[in-house]
Amino acid sequence: MSHQTASQSEEKSSWVSGLVALIVVAALVLYYTLVDQSMLVRLTVLFGGIAAAVLIVAISPGGRRFIHYAKDSWYEVKKVVWPTRKETTQMTLVVFGFVLIMSLFLWIADKLIEWLVFSVFLGWK
Repeated sequence: MSHQTASQSEEKSSWVSGLVALIVVAALVLYYTLVDQSMLVRLTVLFGGIAAAVLIVAISPGGRRFIHYAKDSWYEVKKVVWPTRKETTQMTLVVFGFVLIMSLFLWIADKLIEWLVFSVFLGWK
């Protein structure tokens, strides 16, 4: 029974998605076909179509799930303890220092391998 309900939900969701896409495309087409109208009329048609699409998505089950997910995500972001400016600067300097030391190490290793291959093994000077 639940498999049938999930199938119906997916079918309804795809139908709503198609309707929303059709409304947005219609708003865009009307915006570009109403060239002889004032900019206010064209923008009203465009933003009205987008607002209607957003409203349909917001009242659909998938849209409600997305809004709930976005609210939960925002709540979790508020709980994050962000580093201070001093901590951020210190960590940035640590990373730059590590990159500098690592690049020097790799350069020295590269030159050593180059010297070994070309001077010692191949005998090139």
